[in-house]
Amino acid sequence: MAFLKRLGFYLFGLAIGLVFLSIFLRKKSEETGVEFCYFPNCRTLKDIRSKPLSYAGEVRDMIDDKQLDSLVIAYFLREGEVDFKKSDTKSKPCKIYVIQADMNDKQGVMTVRNCPDSAFIEKMEF
Repeated sequence: MAFLKRLGFYLFGLAIGLVFLSIFLRKKSEETGVEFCYFPNCRTLKDIRSKPLSYAGEVRDMIDDKQLDSLVIAYFLREGEVDFKKSDTKSKPCKIYVIQADMNDKQGVMTVRNCPDSAFIEKMEF
């Protein structure tokens, strides 16, 4: 009987500790903007977002003609899915990634060249 009582106290304390830990980590991540990216898709998009962006002539023309907005690009880099089968992840020095996202009933594809110190958006298609 003593073992079951000790096990009950242990599980009760563990549950309370997990609740406090989850509240603490949630608050900490909201205040500082910390993200926990463990999967390849999330890590790739976070790496691209952390670098200065530049645009190809075609993409710059779409931005100038108001066909493309910076919010659309931010949406792709936040909510998009990297298609690693179509991407060239072994090229040196810049890797090329194909990012797909669904926006308002439209499927979009963005091609990004991810260099060590910058990211270059080569193509946007809807």
